[in-house]
Amino acid sequence: MKVRTAVLREMGRPAPYARSRPLDILERDLAPPGPGELLVRVRAAGLCHSDLSVIDGTRPRVMPMALGHEAAGEVVGLGAGGAGFAPGDHVVLAFVPACGACEPCRAGRPALCRPAAAANTAGTLLGGARRWEPLDGGPLHHHLGVSAFAEHVVVSERSAVKVDPALPFDVAAVFGCAVLTGAGAVIHSAHVAPGDRVAVFGLGGVGLAAVLGAQVAGAASVVGVDVVPAKLDIALGLGATDVVLAGEDTVERVRAATDGGPDHAIETAGSAAVLADAYAATRPGGTTVTAGLPHPDAMLSIPAVSLVVEERLLRGSYLGSCRPGIDIPRFVDLHRRGRLPVERLISHRLTLDELNEGFDRLAAGEAVRQIVEL
Repeated sequence: MKVRTAVLREMGRPAPYARSRPLDILERDLAPPGPGELLVRVRAAGLCHSDLSVIDGTRPRVMPMALGHEAAGEVVGLGAGGAGFAPGDHVVLAFVPACGACEPCRAGRPALCRPAAAANTAGTLLGGARRWEPLDGGPLHHHLGVSAFAEHVVVSERSAVKVDPALPFDVAAVFGCAVLTGAGAVIHSAHVAPGDRVAVFGLGGVGLAAVLGAQVAGAASVVGVDVVPAKLDIALGLGATDVVLAGEDTVERVRAATDGGPDHAIETAGSAAVLADAYAATRPGGTTVTAGLPHPDAMLSIPAVSLVVEERLLRGSYLGSCRPGIDIPRFVDLHRRGRLPVERLISHRLTLDELNEGFDRLAAGEAVRQIVEL
């Protein structure tokens, strides 16, 4: 079938993207789903910093690529063996299509699925196939098994999680990355407990989802940190108890706002310098969690002795350390009960043809979650 999709041919074109146009909206043939795959009509897709990181080259990927990884839609076709799904099912797509059989999957850590990591790196679906029509004499790659910025996509059934059809598609899309990554980092990676003090460094969609997740976990105080003043206002509106405009005295101000430092600092900016501040601000005995994705060459320097004499914990969080098939329905239920109002993260709505302008807005810090409606 013919499908309109957003294609990135090369990384690193200069901003503003409204002028350099890194994303081309092309009509490409999409092959039918193979065994264990689904054809999904995409109804909503979110713009994430992880997409921007591919566009600007911070997160290198194989090119050309049909971009996008946060989406919700409706199943309209099944390949052989598509058990558990039926046409008409509403699904959220997860960007790690965990196989369920490798050692990390069996240990309950699907974010570390080995076949998924290999497929995502190669730009294929979990089974190793590509369903996009070739482009410029070579393959057109899938982005994280999803390629969300398209009218229809073929995905592994391991990338899809059924959700309540009463959930609007625009809200459902946000659960596929922002909520899993942000709220998951708080709940599953940091293990925030009632009464804990939390600081969130970086208040994009993931960071603000972490602010919401900290409240779900029962945090006594939640401090939001960002360089954009408008993001601080949003964090306060979402329940943060204090905010800090990042600058030279970030660490001291976060410590002051948390009576000596947070028990848990969550870094979502994808910056080694911001992670260093988050670690420096964390109190002795506390945990620093990083859910951001800096350039692979970025290095972090910390006082090694602090890990011992202050019994500090520094850990990474990919996919929020979540199990999408379990946690997406759980988070959706929290939303239904009014405890996770993720619809308030949506700041803009746009069309496929407005994607380049949307990524300018995201790069400038002028948006939280922008939703492409299809």
